[in-house]
Amino acid sequence: MQKIAFIIPPSVELLDLAGPVQVFTEAKFYGFEADIQFFQLQDSPVSTAGLGFEKVLDFQKAVLKEGDFVFVPGMNFEYVNSISFRAEREFFNWLKECSDKKITVCSICNGAFALGHAGLLKDTECTTHWRRVKELQLQFPQARVLTDILFIKSNNVYTSAGISAGIDLALAILEGLKGPLFTHKVARGLVVYHRRSGKHKQQSIYLDYRNHINPQVHEVQDYLIDNLSRPNDIETLASLVGMSPRNLSRVFKEKTGSTILEYLTLLRKEYASTMLNNPEYTIEYIATQCGFKTARQLQRILKS
Repeated sequence: MQKIAFIIPPSVELLDLAGPVQVFTEAKFYGFEADIQFFQLQDSPVSTAGLGFEKVLDFQKAVLKEGDFVFVPGMNFEYVNSISFRAEREFFNWLKECSDKKITVCSICNGAFALGHAGLLKDTECTTHWRRVKELQLQFPQARVLTDILFIKSNNVYTSAGISAGIDLALAILEGLKGPLFTHKVARGLVVYHRRSGKHKQQSIYLDYRNHINPQVHEVQDYLIDNLSRPNDIETLASLVGMSPRNLSRVFKEKTGSTILEYLTLLRKEYASTMLNNPEYTIEYIATQCGFKTARQLQRILKS
């Protein structure tokens, strides 16, 4: 079983830790098989908010293998910039050993400084909280530090911007492991919507068109994903969210940049493409499941 290990350092930022943890916890609810583990850098860590943690295993007790993940969340920057942090050579060497074993090392916020001290940012594109970007580049001049980006993977290392960006990072990792539709379900369960990094070029109809905060449009999008085979006329959708058909059409286009019909067609096309990978499904059956009237209509859409 895949292991996802979280380091709890001194003065940890709670959301840096809790955000990604909750993503993978929610994923387990939907059937993702993973062993989430926690390890401390020093005895009795206390968060920046003053919340302490009960004793957990030391990081050197972790038993990880190729394909597993290690997360280093952000910390109080005074600690990150202190002599005591820079003296954590055993921890930095351990991170380097993890990377050498093809264990993916991830950081949230200024956790990137730990990766830098471990030698993992050399000739590597990376990022951190916008307040610390210049300092990261100054301390690790061989790193290629990027600004205005949520997260990035480079040389088997993931780094992300501060605080809530750790959720985006975890969702991106989950998408790579389980696919976009599964990740959509997890994001939906968390009541968040996956924001893609500028470097993240892969497109996904399930995750795109979500850079808005209109709850009614999100509800319509979720309904369409779950009910592709239904007629999905504008009157039914408008009634679902308590809007007039005209107003829903206007707001949907304004928030997503797409009409409802265009969005629905893209959803049906994506799902049909997935179903075509199963040789037991006929084109007629796929057309029915995706809400197309005929197989010919589906074939025409797939060619467009």
